[in-house]
Amino acid sequence: MLYSHLPSPTAAPVCRLRSLRSVALSVPDPVASRDFYHEVWGLSAVDEDGDRFWLRATGTEHHVLDLRPGDQNALSCISFALATPREVDDAARALEIASIPMLRDPGPLDDAGGGYGLQLVDPEGRTIELSADTFAVSTQEPAGRRAVPRKIAHVVLNTADIERTAAFYTQVLGMRISDWSERQMAFLRCNADHHVIALNQAAWPSLNHIAYEMTSIDHFMRGIGNLRAGGITPQWGPGRHGPGDNTFSYFTDPAGLVCEYTSEVAQIDEDSWLCRTWRRTPELSDQWGTAGPPSTTIRSAMAGIPDLGARHLVTAPRADYFVGIPEPAGVS
Repeated sequence: MLYSHLPSPTAAPVCRLRSLRSVALSVPDPVASRDFYHEVWGLSAVDEDGDRFWLRATGTEHHVLDLRPGDQNALSCISFALATPREVDDAARALEIASIPMLRDPGPLDDAGGGYGLQLVDPEGRTIELSADTFAVSTQEPAGRRAVPRKIAHVVLNTADIERTAAFYTQVLGMRISDWSERQMAFLRCNADHHVIALNQAAWPSLNHIAYEMTSIDHFMRGIGNLRAGGITPQWGPGRHGPGDNTFSYFTDPAGLVCEYTSEVAQIDEDSWLCRTWRRTPELSDQWGTAGPPSTTIRSAMAGIPDLGARHLVTAPRADYFVGIPEPAGVS
């Protein structure tokens, strides 16, 4: 199916994404969230500006999490890496031709991580940042046997129209669909990792969860153990998913957002990988059979609250870009 404001499936995407760089969240109490992710979850606080905080993992990104103040939980931005500033400029020209709205034209980014980039809006209002030349940092080795995240593995997005949203991320941003979970979930990649974005069909657009990759299954289990020692137990897990073959253990942060430890994400060989559709059965949801079914509490947290994102910032003549995506009841 084709959608207005999307290039033809045979057209070239506007860019080649290299990796998932970071996620920005708006939360009612950024200090409480910072303390959790820094003192409990294992990220390092690297910069702050009033009640805005940037935290890094042990990989090469300046930060993986950007916490901002907001009246309610919201996904403020997802940032992807491009190779060069020229690729950012080329993407901007392609977006203009495709009539896809940009919130920010290409230029230096006003962000603790620096860089050159642009921001666009997806069909459900999410802000997507494409950036290059961010501040270089070296990898960090955790002291002793401390288990800490290496990077953000993936972000799962609840979508009111999985077909349209998947079409946007593949046709516009050049992602590839690695697998489907029936027609309930789609797993999208931009590099060898099985997925960096997953889409979940839902009643409204919102953030489902963010997964943080541990360097090994040993680190994954020790990370869970560290949280248990602090009185924090998994709300679903540990287990091993079918699609992606990755381990999982889910928790909630002080804002009630779901965060996941994961490891051993499947690696894709582009020349040989065949997309498959997985059945939604307990034994494929958790291949180990250790996690049990997700509780009502974690399901509710994963549903999130309706998030219209940057829709209100897109004005005529581009307002029709969102036609076909309903506004959730009670949201205006």
